[in-house]
Amino acid sequence: MRPLLALLLLALVPSAPDRTPPAVSGFQVRADGRPFAGDRLLLATISPNGDGIRERATIAFRLAEPARVRVTVSKTLRRPEVVWRRTADLGKGRHRVHWAPQGIPARTYVVTLAAVDRAGNRTVLAAGSARELRHGARRTPVVRVLGVEAGFERASYAPGQNAGLRIETDAGRLTLQLFRAGPERVPTTARNVMNGEPVSEPRTLPWRRWRHGPRRVRLRIPDLPSGLYFARLTADDGRVGYAPFVLRPARLGTSRAAVVLPTNTWQAYNFRDEDGDGWGDTWYAGDASIPVRLGRAYLDRGVPPKYRAYDVGFLRWLHQTGREVDYLAEDDLERARTGDTLAAAYDLIVFPGHTEYVTKKEFEVIERYRDLGGNLMFLSANNFFWHVDRRGRILRKTRQWRDLERPEAALIGVQYLANDQGRRKGLYVVRSAARAPWLWEGTGLVEGATFGHTHLGFGIEIDATTRRSPRGTIVLAEVPEIYGPGYTAQMTYYETAAGAKVFAAGTLDFGGRARFKPVGRILSNLWTRLSQP
Repeated sequence: MRPLLALLLLALVPSAPDRTPPAVSGFQVRADGRPFAGDRLLLATISPNGDGIRERATIAFRLAEPARVRVTVSKTLRRPEVVWRRTADLGKGRHRVHWAPQGIPARTYVVTLAAVDRAGNRTVLAAGSARELRHGARRTPVVRVLGVEAGFERASYAPGQNAGLRIETDAGRLTLQLFRAGPERVPTTARNVMNGEPVSEPRTLPWRRWRHGPRRVRLRIPDLPSGLYFARLTADDGRVGYAPFVLRPARLGTSRAAVVLPTNTWQAYNFRDEDGDGWGDTWYAGDASIPVRLGRAYLDRGVPPKYRAYDVGFLRWLHQTGREVDYLAEDDLERARTGDTLAAAYDLIVFPGHTEYVTKKEFEVIERYRDLGGNLMFLSANNFFWHVDRRGRILRKTRQWRDLERPEAALIGVQYLANDQGRRKGLYVVRSAARAPWLWEGTGLVEGATFGHTHLGFGIEIDATTRRSPRGTIVLAEVPEIYGPGYTAQMTYYETAAGAKVFAAGTLDFGGRARFKPVGRILSNLWTRLSQP
């Protein structure tokens, strides 16, 4: 009788509520067919282009109990952005979800999973941030959508050199052709497009043997004028990739003016994910301690970051105005023996884009060049801001130059003040017109006049003078209080006792507007004055 009573009493006691989250195991991914080189349990490469090779990713996992499951695929920049999700009620056991995107940009995408059981308990398997992953956070599957991805091993080459071009694609055939950027007559309207003038005949590369991993191709650089060039690779299915490089002159000083393109900054902002963790290998993906590798393909089909906004306008202006210059990569400043070498070769050195990350050697050769009377033109903002260490092809960010007692304002005239990612822009107001009448000649601008398009304006990042600006620095124009009181962008000019003349635009996008009025005329006036020794 007692055992029966005990059973009856036990039946009357309410059971404890289920508070155990549903267990999920075996979370992994694979592609249809043969894996691409580097694929593993948590990384699969696909190319859904209709050729029957790696058309979809299969995401697999096991549930310990029935649950409502949501699988999400996201792209990452500074934070995840959902591009696809699938929700389903699933039973206990092994499950597979297929993802076969169409028309999606080539890059890596992170996969996350959320499961809720019948009691409302929840399990989330989410990708950690770039920093968390670096410090041991649990990884989730990553899907790489493969395009035509190519990068030259070096930022610059001399005519006649052999260049190494690393290509990753599973196309059956490629067409390779070289172009020069700048002479084109068509506008560049998308961030993943490079336009130019062809300088070689198309060359066909059979690619079926190498469609399962990267391949290095050697190219002989033609004997062409110095400039920014790129290889355009077109797959037989229509996919396109670009690989830019600087063609430096056979010897420094072929022209008396040099244009230094911001090749370090291009790579610092390159969100391409090479290690397959789903996050771009850049200091802007949440981990400033990671190394940035030079010589890799760029995201956005191989186009350098912000090329359309900050670089192409000035390149086209140079060609349209017939200015022959030596084009240099930042690597070429590293090769210069001293600033004396540059001073002997050039009357003017122009930094048209966003040259934010410079090595000690770069800083020193340009400073010495200025001290010897060399003229400098900075057409962007936030230049010479970060000190970087370079070891081979690896850059590591250390400290700001001003924290190393080398404030950039002492060289440039202004230094970085603030930014708002381009949400607010403003018009320049002319200041000190009487002290620099040569700058405004032919523009119709007088003291207090404004310039710039009201629907475009200037800004994004801004510079301003400091107490370390050289004595006699003139504020030529300002964008007043663009981000509020105390945040005014300043365009400046100064001269030194050695005869150096230094101009700084003070906004990030000034050089990119070279083909707009009156910027083009201002640049012409600057060129006339600063190109003279």
